[in-house]
Amino acid sequence: MVSRNTLKNSIPARWLVLSMILFWDEGVLRYSTMKGDFFPDLLLIAVNAFIFGGLITLLISWIPKKKGIFLAGFIAVTALSVLFLVNDFVYYQFKIFYDINTVTSGADGVLSGFQSQIASLVFSPAGLKRILFLLVPLPAWLVWTRFDSGNSLHLADTRNLCAVISCCLGVSLLHQFSQPDMRRTVDEEYNFQTLVNRSGLLEGLVMDLLHNSLDARNIDFHTGTMEAKPFVRPAEIVYEKNVLDIDFKALAKTAGGTEKTLDTYVASLTPSSQNDYTGLFAGKNLILITAEAFSAEVIDPKRTPTLYRMAEKGIRFTDYYQPASAGTTGGEYEVVFGALPTSGGSSFKKMTARLNYMTMGSQLGRLGYNGWAFHNNTYTFYDRHRTHNALGYSNGFMGIGNGMEKYVTAVWPESDLEMFQGTVPLYIDKEPFNVYYMTVSGHNGYTQGENAMARKHWDRVEGAYSDPVHGYLACNLELEDSMTWLIRTLEEKGIADDTVIVISADHFPYGLDYGASLGNMPYLEELYGYKVNDYLTRDHSRLIIWSGCLEDEEPLTIDSPSSSLDILPTLSNLFGTAYDSRLFAGRDVFSDQEALVFNMNYEWKTDLGTYTNGKFTPASKDTVIPSGYVEKIKNIVKNKIRYCQGYQAVDYFRHVFKP
Repeated sequence: MVSRNTLKNSIPARWLVLSMILFWDEGVLRYSTMKGDFFPDLLLIAVNAFIFGGLITLLISWIPKKKGIFLAGFIAVTALSVLFLVNDFVYYQFKIFYDINTVTSGADGVLSGFQSQIASLVFSPAGLKRILFLLVPLPAWLVWTRFDSGNSLHLADTRNLCAVISCCLGVSLLHQFSQPDMRRTVDEEYNFQTLVNRSGLLEGLVMDLLHNSLDARNIDFHTGTMEAKPFVRPAEIVYEKNVLDIDFKALAKTAGGTEKTLDTYVASLTPSSQNDYTGLFAGKNLILITAEAFSAEVIDPKRTPTLYRMAEKGIRFTDYYQPASAGTTGGEYEVVFGALPTSGGSSFKKMTARLNYMTMGSQLGRLGYNGWAFHNNTYTFYDRHRTHNALGYSNGFMGIGNGMEKYVTAVWPESDLEMFQGTVPLYIDKEPFNVYYMTVSGHNGYTQGENAMARKHWDRVEGAYSDPVHGYLACNLELEDSMTWLIRTLEEKGIADDTVIVISADHFPYGLDYGASLGNMPYLEELYGYKVNDYLTRDHSRLIIWSGCLEDEEPLTIDSPSSSLDILPTLSNLFGTAYDSRLFAGRDVFSDQEALVFNMNYEWKTDLGTYTNGKFTPASKDTVIPSGYVEKIKNIVKNKIRYCQGYQAVDYFRHVFKP
């Protein structure tokens, strides 16, 4: 039998064991979340595991006693295994990895909010497989301690260890910076999710920590041509610009830091023009709905006649996208603020103390509208009792726990119909009203056992669907019934022509394929009817803007690319509010600004083509692409994302509007 003293200097072997444990964790996570993309960056992950294994060895091997070394190692291995396990479960549920911001801003609330689902997952066959994260590394470390002599580091050991770690780090950096797409990912096109996919969770977290520890307020923009060329309107039509009486150049002279940089950037932009549709909805009521996991495929003339009516007889959006970058709260952030959630799951929470001057709650509130915000789930979930009371709605926010429990039945997920039936009487006689809803009936899972709404409407779905897709379509019939009831109520009250209803998703229905990645989403592809190999394809959706006043008019069709970032400027124009178009990352879809959809992965789409997976594809073989066009749009996208970062980093609107 081998004794502990067999290895007189066990530090190199200790390093190897810890590196193998980390490689195991990274490998299982990668296989679990990326399936077919397991091998391309395996060498880089192995090198990174060796680097982090060496760093942990350095830390624990300074402890003078054997038991201290073994205990510190056990704690480190346990903590890392739990970290990987949690991220695996999070990805399984939400299709994202948790970055530093999300973890430190209350990820525990998300996990506890879905504790029943997580419990059922843990004890499922798929969940038990994931426990390998804990079952293998911990026994491996405990077995190793029988052979480890427990010797501590000396100065010579430290020098040698640091030298080898430095060499490995050099190999890792050389590998990454020799590849242009990898270099962009860790530098000017930094994205945590992409970095984890390419380099592993540990490097992703370290890079995220560096990006957060460096002064995130110090952003810069690409100079030169910073925006797309506006469309040219007929000379005889002259529209005023959508601007406010703000001299951003003068503001920049008196400001410093990020505020100065943002002022300079905004001043360089050309504002959009007003148009034939400016003020179309002036004075009308607004009901803005972020619908849980809504998609274009929910809409069907037979199964969902009301949603079909709203989509076809309202303003028709035929090429709409809902970028999914931070789960539900990230999707809400895009709809409400018209910007990308650059701080992940903490983005919405960061805006709580800000002057949220340009939300629809604030804009219409300044015009004397009565405002409410509602959600039919726990009112403290995602800290909505704080975030949604900071959006400018005059009567605040209501969820289950501060009033909504009077209207909805305690099931999972709760009924959208019951929420509308309970809350509409609160405001229908208080025109003009301005209301925001976050629904929940479309939430996963999509089995009859997990989802009360799927169970309720299961028999109403006809067609040969798999059970997950069948359940998804079934639970969304609760939203259909809600809109049927809502429009009928507005019509009976005689205010359907004076009310605007807007519906957008928070994200694609990621709950259809647990733990799946691009190219490996069979149920989502069944729903869509085509392959999903890039984020833009995955995030396609449908925006509904409907009012009774539109039904007898010629349909308004927006066939240029648009996204959730365009909702806020478009509604600002339609309601004729006073706003400055340069302050939005998106555009009014009726304006003279060029259509542009983009996401946190630096993918984008215009009328001329699509840029995904590092490749530009023209819209058609006959499309003429101007010289330098792709690089110009890439720079515009980078600038817009940096604007979203700066807007998030400081209280920019308080600086601009100085209330």
